[in-house]
Amino acid sequence: DNALSEPSEELVEVLSSLDGDFMILGAGGKMGPSLARMIRRASDLCGRARRVIGVSRYSNPETATKLRGYGIGAVVGDLLDAAFVRSLPRAENVLYLAGMKFGAANDAAQTWVSNTYLAGLVADHFRGSRLAVLSSGNIYGLLPVDAGQGSMETDPPAPVGEYAMSVLGRERVFEHFSQVHRIPTVIIRLNYAAELRYGVFVDLARKVYRGDPIPLHMGFFNAIWQRDACDVIVRSLQYASSPPLTVNVTGVDRISCRSVCERFGEILSRPVRFTGAESPTALLSDASLCISLFGHPRTSIDEMVKSTADWIAIGGETWNKPTQFEVRDGKY
Repeated sequence: DNALSEPSEELVEVLSSLDGDFMILGAGGKMGPSLARMIRRASDLCGRARRVIGVSRYSNPETATKLRGYGIGAVVGDLLDAAFVRSLPRAENVLYLAGMKFGAANDAAQTWVSNTYLAGLVADHFRGSRLAVLSSGNIYGLLPVDAGQGSMETDPPAPVGEYAMSVLGRERVFEHFSQVHRIPTVIIRLNYAAELRYGVFVDLARKVYRGDPIPLHMGFFNAIWQRDACDVIVRSLQYASSPPLTVNVTGVDRISCRSVCERFGEILSRPVRFTGAESPTALLSDASLCISLFGHPRTSIDEMVKSTADWIAIGGETWNKPTQFEVRDGKY
């Protein structure tokens, strides 16, 4: 957790120039605690006295306790409760991490409410704030692997499945409120954030370690270390605008599932078994704009692979929450 929340010098500089408090909506999820603590640490380093508040249901109460121990306010409540949202204190900077993905195929109505209705509640209440909104590269759909580096922000969306369609709906709701109320907003299309307890690398490393066959039909993917992703998400607030700026946040590499698993096999001293073959299409995003604004991620693919393999080898904690990155029909 210390490593994942370490702020860069660039982030400290950005937060020294941004006024006001910070609120993270959906702070109890996979990225929220790291992001909240990173903001707290960067603010302390630059000498800016401000509140950092994390809002969530906190299904694990220990998360709220830890955040409070780091000097972060933890507000407990259901963001789908309109009265609760209206009761939240205003903050100049709001980071929106809330939403629903897994289980979307079995509960489409809840998925749409979580990903679109909630967006309207938040945008209306925080119309005087600066917003960074988490979205997903899933809104692009599959792209020919040989087409280049991946989908660009200017490409037309082609969402497949209830989750991807509802995430595009989230974007459109925030876009509407941004234009109508002149709310400075940045939309972050993320895929995929990874760390030692969760992510595509953990999924693949665990399969290799257990000797499970690796399906290759989703043969390529993008990834970015969670620390680097959090850093970019917070720094993106300096570019918030109306209409919103949209940025793909991911790594620059088109990562081969086969090559990564073979490397895991070498490090873990395990034979690797594959099933199927690489499909000609994959979910890939072009990170050129992100790199031009924020520079290259500090954590390389080799570092991600090696640290993940070492973590799995020693029996390090994992969250047992598969990313389902291999899904091709949009049913999560």
